[in-house]
Amino acid sequence: MTGSEAGRETAQAGRLRRIIHVDMDAFYASVEQRDRPELRGRPVAVGGSPASRGVVAAASYEARKYGVRSAMPMARALRLCPDLVVVRADFTKYRSVSREVFEIFRSVTPLVEPLSLDEAYLDVTENAWGELLAVRVARRIKQEIRERCGLTASAGVAPNKFLAKIASGWKKPDGLTVVAPDRVESFLHRLPVEALWGVGPVTARRLRERGITRLIDVRTADPAVLRDAIGGQTDWLLRLAHGQDDRPVLPNRPARSSSAERTFAADIHDPDRMREELAGLARENVDWLRKKGLLARTVTIKVRYPDFTTVTRSHTAAPTDEAGAIVARAVALLERTDAGRRGVRLLGAGVRGFMSRDALSEGGWLPFDDGPATG
Repeated sequence: MTGSEAGRETAQAGRLRRIIHVDMDAFYASVEQRDRPELRGRPVAVGGSPASRGVVAAASYEARKYGVRSAMPMARALRLCPDLVVVRADFTKYRSVSREVFEIFRSVTPLVEPLSLDEAYLDVTENAWGELLAVRVARRIKQEIRERCGLTASAGVAPNKFLAKIASGWKKPDGLTVVAPDRVESFLHRLPVEALWGVGPVTARRLRERGITRLIDVRTADPAVLRDAIGGQTDWLLRLAHGQDDRPVLPNRPARSSSAERTFAADIHDPDRMREELAGLARENVDWLRKKGLLARTVTIKVRYPDFTTVTRSHTAAPTDEAGAIVARAVALLERTDAGRRGVRLLGAGVRGFMSRDALSEGGWLPFDDGPATG
């Protein structure tokens, strides 16, 4: 950051938020490379065994050069990179390291919004270090993570969450990108439409088919064309295309969903076994609800066939944590798929649309979003 940029940030500090998005670099793989020196500099994938249809949970940057990516079947990863070192995931260890990282975050500001074990938003408009410049806070956080945890992180600094998250991925690994307030417009002009929060591959393809290829193209597109492509998201994406995002950093962001899934070593074809497996997954969600003191309105299932085609189904009713009701609804949803007529390689069950048990007794709902179930 140049002196002039620092001056501009200082001048704007009184009326603009200073948001940092911190994203650990190849977190699981980096922890393994830190703890096992023989893995340093080598392509590493953390995940399940290729013999049991495992998938990649994280890939080192050395592995990414070969096209290895998270969520990829491990067997395919090994085809892309025959020298790939496959390491079984140790989530107990990763959670422990994550706690160390978040202790650093919370020593700076109480406004820390976790997104996962390895990334978070921080609002450092006011911070324990008394720093006026968010870029200095980001540098100190990165340095403390390196010194205390032996790991690197990338950070994005911006006036809002949307821009900070994009910026953190700009110069990975070990990057630091600042989007100063007076540079927001020029930054937006550099972004493809995929940069819009909530725009996945399918929506991006729809937009590109309509000639909307850059983020700023959304601004001038015919509203009818936009609604045809992205439906109810139109107004929200238009605000993002102008760099506007007033979402606060929420330190206690409520869970939107819970799910459990299982990939089978060999495709299963027996409908009775499918129902039994799905019932077990649904019960895992019941256990989670009861630990959290929550009830769920919506039950979801996921089915993946041998050709990797994946379908989801959901059913919404009165909120409950009753095992019998949730299991019955999950199993009933299975009848709305081709499972049984086709083999299945993966099954998943989830719950969403939460309210607290206390709120039910008081006759009120908690303001939890009914977001998509996670896989």
